[in-house]
Amino acid sequence: MAEEDQVTLHGTWTSPFAKRVELALKIKGIPFKYVEEDLKNKSPLLLNYNPIHKKVPVLVHNGKPIVESSVILEYIDETWKNGPPLLPQDPYERAQVRFWATYLQQVLETSIMVIKSDGEAQEKAIKELFEKLMVLEEGMKNTFTDDDLEGTTSIKHENIGLLNVVLISSLGHYKLQEEVLGFKIIDPEKTPLIFSWLTTLTEIPAVKEAAPPHEKIVGFLKHFRQNALKSTAV
Repeated sequence: MAEEDQVTLHGTWTSPFAKRVELALKIKGIPFKYVEEDLKNKSPLLLNYNPIHKKVPVLVHNGKPIVESSVILEYIDETWKNGPPLLPQDPYERAQVRFWATYLQQVLETSIMVIKSDGEAQEKAIKELFEKLMVLEEGMKNTFTDDDLEGTTSIKHENIGLLNVVLISSLGHYKLQEEVLGFKIIDPEKTPLIFSWLTTLTEIPAVKEAAPPHEKIVGFLKHFRQNALKSTAV
């Protein structure tokens, strides 16, 4: 790797935020070294690179650390111009992508609450999640053109874009979450656009390559849920 392109990503395989950075690097065709961090025993490098939040992801480019996934994604897009663009050129379209990417963060947080909770708390979280998914569905229809929406069924490596990266990292494992929880999260009848969008994205080779094995994710989700329920029961 050339001196001017020394890139290292510090992440953990369970982090959707690290996963979106990894996917963006692969989409752009940027060679990088990956360092798996143990967040229960954080490395001196991670603490040095991100002393404020002490978390992943951290992208280190030529010795200079960049933190926070949204900041990193835009840094990647601005620094490496040769690969497919992550953000549109038009300022208004770029603003819309940023807005919905931020909204997807709220959707992700609510989906995590569904996994972590049980009983009435889970019912409340499920209701909130479904409401947010409906807002996302309608928002996509109202924000993007018919051509854009029709294109969601033919997304390829070269036009995956930042919003798709955030979408797949936030909701890409919904089938595995459904398997663990025992009920449907993404309903093709209620949110057909989101369903078709995710179905298309999960078939892209770069997305498949970045996804951990099925059994590993299911095992982690079950363990995560069990620990969360134990902590709330104490």
